[in-house]
Amino acid sequence: MASDDLDLETRLSDDDHQALRLWLRLLSCTTRVEDQIRQRLRQDFATTLPRFDLLAQLERHPDGLAMRELSKRLMVTGGNVTGITDQLEAEGLVLRETHPSDRRSITVKLTPQGRRQFKRMAATHEGWIVELFAGWSPAQKTQVYDLLAQLKTHLAQKDNA
Repeated sequence: MASDDLDLETRLSDDDHQALRLWLRLLSCTTRVEDQIRQRLRQDFATTLPRFDLLAQLERHPDGLAMRELSKRLMVTGGNVTGITDQLEAEGLVLRETHPSDRRSITVKLTPQGRRQFKRMAATHEGWIVELFAGWSPAQKTQVYDLLAQLKTHLAQKDNA
């Protein structure tokens, strides 16, 4: 088996539970897509996926987000957000502002330069995603999307139980 074929599914056998096989297939596909995006962000924009994700969060919130909210949304520690924010601030892509009523709270916002840079990256990123999913017809994409929506609803119900 070629090294490119080795992934999370290689340890499975026909005797494994269907749900386990599906989980590992989803994870394997997600990992492969994410690896492509990471590589292309590095190559085309000299940036990383965590930096892209932080900029994406800020682009959705023009008034900015508190550092702790960024940590929560990105599902990383405050230290990680601080490190990424330090880099982006040094490049002029984001700025920090002290919250007017709580001097301990810092809000991070995109700068105009950051907004322009993210807009270029997001347009290119969208093209990559379209390319990576081009192996499915529109009907297949809709079917998978609908099935995953059902799974997401089921999982949300489990969370609330």
